[in-house]
Order: sequence, then structure tokens, then C-alpha cells
Amino acid sequence: MGPLGQYASEVHGYFTFPKLEGDISNRMQFRNKEKLVWSLNNYLGLANHPEIRKVDAEAAKEYGLALPMGARMMSGQTNLHEQLEGELASFVGKEAAYLLNFGYQGMVSVIDAMIDRNDVVVYDSESHACIIDGLRMHLGKRYVYPHNNIENLRKQLERASIMAAKTGGGILVITEGVFGMSGDLGKLDEIVALKKEFNFRILVDDAHGVGIMGETGAGTHQHLGVVDEIDLFFGTFAKAFASIGAFVAGPKEIITYLMYNMRSQIYAKSLPMPLVAGALKRLEIMRNHPELREKLWIIATALQTGLIARGFNIGNTQSPVTPVVLNGDTPEGANLAHDLRENFNIFCSVVAYPVVPKGMIILRLIPTAVHTLEDVEYTLESFSKVKDKLDRGEYATGKIVDVL
Repeated sequence: MGPLGQYASEVHGYFTFPKLEGDISNRMQFRNKEKLVWSLNNYLGLANHPEIRKVDAEAAKEYGLALPMGARMMSGQTNLHEQLEGELASFVGKEAAYLLNFGYQGMVSVIDAMIDRNDVVVYDSESHACIIDGLRMHLGKRYVYPHNNIENLRKQLERASIMAAKTGGGILVITEGVFGMSGDLGKLDEIVALKKEFNFRILVDDAHGVGIMGETGAGTHQHLGVVDEIDLFFGTFAKAFASIGAFVAGPKEIITYLMYNMRSQIYAKSLPMPLVAGALKRLEIMRNHPELREKLWIIATALQTGLIARGFNIGNTQSPVTPVVLNGDTPEGANLAHDLRENFNIFCSVVAYPVVPKGMIILRLIPTAVHTLEDVEYTLESFSKVKDKLDRGEYATGKIVDVL
């Protein structure tokens, strides 16, 4: 069953595979009780935005879920798909973009299409699972550098350059804009500066950054002032866009190459029209309502500064992603989360081994534009109380509380 699966009978339906019900917002129903929710990547609050709900419903009524019927290359191309790609490219500062059906599968497929056995990959050790799975398909050499360690990255690029000279291939560096677990940023500015010393292209997965980072929300590359230096930019609709799907953006020549070489898109049905029309509306709201992004950052800043003031360790987050790092084993983490949910009516994600090292618990909070400062203050008070219980050993029962 594995390290986590061994607890399946105790945690299934409560800690894993829980059911949050009702309208997506800061408060939802869990097991028929209202909870203050901090576990949804609904950064800008678009999931239940009335204008977006209206467009989603109208598009579903007009087009249904079948149209377009077929893969993009054969029979699934539409004006709306092309319009969305053009607007996304402009939004993130790239020449062209290509829509993808899913974020996880999309990143795997981009990596698979971009490199062959002669190419060399250098990637961050904390890259998302979709990047790791994409690299598992790579038949060539790959080198990993410790998270955000630029000096070690230079060493790996030296090794990669020697290998690429032997194989005749190129070098692709892969990292993230916002790392979704820790909340810190990939050092994109320092990485692209290494192009003065080495010949490589860079692919950035900015799933958690697009829509919220940078002056206009274009992404972490805008925030760090390196829009033009990023060769391929990957974004998803599953976070700030509050939908499903993804896109990759970059030079027109490379995007055209991907359109004709990404097997997962060539042989898959086109993204349904309601999702495309909905994404266009979401992008419009992002561009025209900066106050949503401003509200998000007000909440995130209040939450993070409040946690630090109360002595909590939130790591090195530089984004709204807020990890609260505690000491304890998996049962302690589960029991603490159970206390939060049942006695404080706070629902947040709890992360324990094997996702993080043994002896560590992370409570991962995702502030959004629909949270309030009152939500923040209540959460800070509640977290102080459960931390005191954790420190006193009240959750160290050696087993996970019965949640049935």
C-alpha cells in the first residue's frame, strides 16, 4: 500500500478524497457542516464569479460538451480556440500559444515533444510530479540541481554542455515559476543570466503564478522582469483561472512545432467549447479587474505576516501559497487537522510523509480574493491554539482518530 496507503482505511473520505460541497468560496460544506476553507487554488475567486458562471452556463447551453467533435488537427479547430490562444500569448508576453486539454498531461507532453535522446535536461529537484513524469519518458541524459541552488545549476550546466557536445543535442532547463508546495519562486532571473555562459533553452511551469504574479498578472517571469528571456512558458487553467485545461506559449516557430508533434494533442479530442469560451471570459476578468489580484495579496500578506508574528514557520514563500511547517508524524498531522475541522471548523490541506520528510507536517493554506480579514484573524487564533496542543503532545496518540 505504500507509506500513505497504509492509512487508507482510516483516512479515506476524510483526509484523502474528502468531499467539499456547495458553491466554491471561502466557506463550504464538509460532512454537512460549514467550514472555513483554505485548500482551494481559487486564487482570484473566479470559480463562482457571477459573470463567469453566466458565460459558462450560456456556452454549455449553446454548444453542449461535444463540440468540437474531433482532434484539433483533423476536425476540432474553431475560431474561439484560435482567439483564446492569441489572447493568452499576448497576456503572457509571447508570440504564440497552444491550448492543451490538461495541465499535468500537457507538461508531460511538452517535455516529450521538445527533447529527444540526444538532448540533455537540467531540472530543479523540487519540480512538480508532471515534470518528473515527463522526464521519465526521456531517453537521453538528465541532471538535477538542488532546489534553487544556482551555483550547483552552473555545475550541472557544465556537465550538460560536455554531454551535449558529444551527442550533438541541445540543453533544456526546466523549473517552476511558483513552487506549489513551498510557495517560493524559481530564480528565473538568475537562471536566464547563465545564458551568457551556456547555450540552453528554459521551460517554466508557472501553474501557480499565471494570473496572480507580476504587474498585470502575466506570471512570475513578469514579476522577475525576464519575460523575453523565457523560451517556453507553461500555464494551467486549474489555478487562478478556476477551470480546466492549460497552454504553452513561446516563439511561433516552436509553438507550431509543438502543434504538429505533441502526441497527446494530435490524438486527443479538442478542448470543449464551454471551457474555451469560459477561459476567454476568465482572461477578460483578469485583465480588467486588477482589484481581485490586489485583494488576494492583501489577504495573503495579512495571513503570512500574522503567522510569522505568532512564531510559525512558513518557510521562504514569496507567493500566496502559505505552508505552515510543524514537527510531528503522520498520525499527529491527521489528528491536528481533525481538530481543526471538527472543533474550529477550518478545512485546510495537511501534508505528511512521504510527500514531505518524516517528522514534518505541513498545513498548506491557499488564500484567495474571496477570503476576508476576519477569516484571517480567526485562523491565526485557531492555529495558535492547535500548535499549543501539538507542542504539549495532545495529538501524539500513535494512531489516527476514528473519523467514521
